[in-house]
Amino acid sequence: MKDAASDSAPANDPREIIYLVDDDVSHLRSLARLLRAAGFEVVIHDSAAEFLAELKPGMDGCVITDLMMPGIDGMDLQQGLLAAGNPLPVIFLSGHGDIPTSVQAMRSGAEDFLTKHAPKEKIFEAIRRALARNATDRARRARIDDLRRPFAQLTEREREVLRQVVQGKLNKQIAADLGLHERTVKFHRSHLTTKLGVHSVAELTRMADEAGIFG
Repeated sequence: MKDAASDSAPANDPREIIYLVDDDVSHLRSLARLLRAAGFEVVIHDSAAEFLAELKPGMDGCVITDLMMPGIDGMDLQQGLLAAGNPLPVIFLSGHGDIPTSVQAMRSGAEDFLTKHAPKEKIFEAIRRALARNATDRARRARIDDLRRPFAQLTEREREVLRQVVQGKLNKQIAADLGLHERTVKFHRSHLTTKLGVHSVAELTRMADEAGIFG
């Protein structure tokens, strides 16, 4: 079951959607009405399996999920998001919470762990934090994508030279390690700086670190 209808202008970024996941259909629809009345765009799923099956890398917003659900539960859903490389912030809204479980959820990156009887103000506050976190993460991922794009132009040999350069090795050392002539290393380094648009080893190293090119 999925329902994305909304009659209210969203209070959040139009790309951001509140994904509600709960096998309790009555609670699901009640919470959806509450959030839509507050101006949020909402999509509901009555199982974690359904939600994860439709998960896409570019989805923005946050997830509000029950903890105890048949099949894939809320903790599994949280791990599924991380495994899929789309770490949407998760808010647990459960009737079966306990301290050890809530601690585990928070350590795994949950934005909040609330009971289903929590005041709506607390739910709204958690959502606002989750959306702000999502926006920050989205901007960070976009920056990393921008930084990584020029590296895609490099040949395999240029990447090998780059790895050595960011380790602080001199041309002579790089040539010995890769079995190249020193002039060839200088040639590859020149191509690196041109393709990546940098002017110094420090700038090159910083760019590679920020892009996470070598982990």
